[in-house]
Amino acid sequence: MTGRPARVVLAGAGGHGHWHLDNLRRLSATGLVELVGVCDVAPVPAEALAGLGTPEYSADLPGLIRRTGAEITVLVTPIHTHAELAVAALRAGSHLLLEKPPAPSLAEYEVIAAAVRETGLACQVGFQTLGSDAIPFLRKLIADGHLGRVSGIGVAGAWNRPAAYFGRAPWAGRRRLGEVAVTDGALTNPFAHAIATALAVAEAEQLGAVAEIDVELYRANPIEADDTSCVRLTLPSGLVITVAVTLCAPGRVEPSLLVHGEAGRASLVYTRDEVEVVPATGAPARTTHARTDLLENLVDHVRTDAQLLVPLARTGAFIQVLEAVRRAAEPAEIPERLQEIRRDDTGEPTGRVLPGVAELTARSAERLALYSELDAPWAPAEQVLRVAGRDVAHYRWRVDLPVTASPRPHLHPVRTLGGVAVSELAPADHVHHLGVGIAVADAGGVNFWGGRTYVPGAGPTWRHDHGRQRHLRFRRREADRFGEHLEWVGPDGVAILGERRTVAARGVEGAAWLLDVTFTLTNLTGAPLAVRSSATKGRAGAGYGGFFWRAPGSATGRTVFTERVEGEDLVNHSHAPWVAMTGTDPDGRDWTLVMAQHGHVDPWFVRVREYPGFGPALAWERPLVVTGSVTRRVTTIVADGRLDRDASAQLFASTTER
Repeated sequence: MTGRPARVVLAGAGGHGHWHLDNLRRLSATGLVELVGVCDVAPVPAEALAGLGTPEYSADLPGLIRRTGAEITVLVTPIHTHAELAVAALRAGSHLLLEKPPAPSLAEYEVIAAAVRETGLACQVGFQTLGSDAIPFLRKLIADGHLGRVSGIGVAGAWNRPAAYFGRAPWAGRRRLGEVAVTDGALTNPFAHAIATALAVAEAEQLGAVAEIDVELYRANPIEADDTSCVRLTLPSGLVITVAVTLCAPGRVEPSLLVHGEAGRASLVYTRDEVEVVPATGAPARTTHARTDLLENLVDHVRTDAQLLVPLARTGAFIQVLEAVRRAAEPAEIPERLQEIRRDDTGEPTGRVLPGVAELTARSAERLALYSELDAPWAPAEQVLRVAGRDVAHYRWRVDLPVTASPRPHLHPVRTLGGVAVSELAPADHVHHLGVGIAVADAGGVNFWGGRTYVPGAGPTWRHDHGRQRHLRFRRREADRFGEHLEWVGPDGVAILGERRTVAARGVEGAAWLLDVTFTLTNLTGAPLAVRSSATKGRAGAGYGGFFWRAPGSATGRTVFTERVEGEDLVNHSHAPWVAMTGTDPDGRDWTLVMAQHGHVDPWFVRVREYPGFGPALAWERPLVVTGSVTRRVTTIVADGRLDRDASAQLFASTTER
């Protein structure tokens, strides 16, 4: 068996299959392989098989494998067919070279993995860059401490793809075909190597190796998937990987990986296997490394049990990232006014360019930053939550506001499913009220609420004591949820509190949706930290501080009630399980908010007459002293119409049961 060529079937001879045909020609000439079969849904032109003998042609992959006795199948079919055909090939008795990405979803990846375990056969994934000696070279460079402590790895890739690229197949540029996942975007297909190579250099390749993933997807072309995108990966060690790519550059810039170390940096142009090491002191050094062909390695593995270079398990972390991309919000459309559209003589678009995007990807790698953190005009610093296909809330996480407003991320505008606005930003009566968010009047002597600070004996007083909440990073962003890390920073720039925040939106029965917010505040000072409201300092009824919802001041007919009482005087400082607020907008449209606490229950702070706003109060009778962490969860039903007490109670009960 070891003396004769390995018998190979190629599944998918079009598109990227041409590259594999050329590689098979090369290896056939050396006597390593013999192409015994071609599986495709369309006939393969004779010229495409020149030099490869007379392989059998069939559209039946398992039958073809069995008839030809193929030991290896090279699978180069559309992404969404990988799982079905990979399992069929393995169960027919063939080892597998599976083109990247191995699957369009985590679920289908696990189907393939189960078949690999069941059959005991090899599945090599076609990440050719992982066959490069540059990767173990970089790993050793890092492990030996030549770069010092490594804080992050940034990858940049900027190519141009014409309009025809996205029309090359029915699945091209698609996120899904009906209910079937495709996940053919810039990050997961043409630049899949960028992610896989960075994970390999970081030695974080197995499923579960990535602790947090944050994705931003954009599109300039009229497609479903992304053509310009970035991702930030955080490993359990704290090391950060960013990948920023585009298919809308003016031309081709070879993708490169930049390793940030305290004692130097190293870069890898993975398409050329070129490494440049730039120490903090001394001269740069450049090396070029060999690469092992993955089909050759697979044959060697089958013949001699040599180590497989890219087994399926080595792509587990990549699939984690792909799954995050698949589940992320739909790519944001980049306005045509921010594009350069190339056209043919008839005026039809032939390609799209984003001015300055190649430089932007390079800056991302340098700063380990996402597009929205680099002031890209088409990447605003906001996250849109969607329910039932409608935008219901905008989360603004980088805000340009006066320091006296205690700048902080917030939700605004928030709307009912019917489009009625139920939040207000910086109203004239209290310019430091910022939609829906989390704020406290006093944490360790710092004003994180905005406006004047209440001073016993003097009343509300302007002081230079305003802090701000600083967004650090997102953990996960999807169409209806996100997680976030923040720091609460004092006027001296020192972080007082760390915060872990999760925000989610989902539909509920009737014309309503539910906002679910959980936040955990962690004391960073090393000593007990007191959180105070003005009420704890002697100002009667002013227990505000914590989760707070500022409703529109223009609303008329404002009411507030619980399951037992009604009116501001009775609801304020009460301990009811839920509070409902209703109003009517200037166009005569009614709305209702039903807010509830889960777990620890704080007294309610409520205003209706002066302005409409409410939320649980973290500290009322006495300061809340934080030594470690405190967690609160608040849900709010956002409904069209004016609900009464019974209807509000029923909605509260239905959402609490879930």
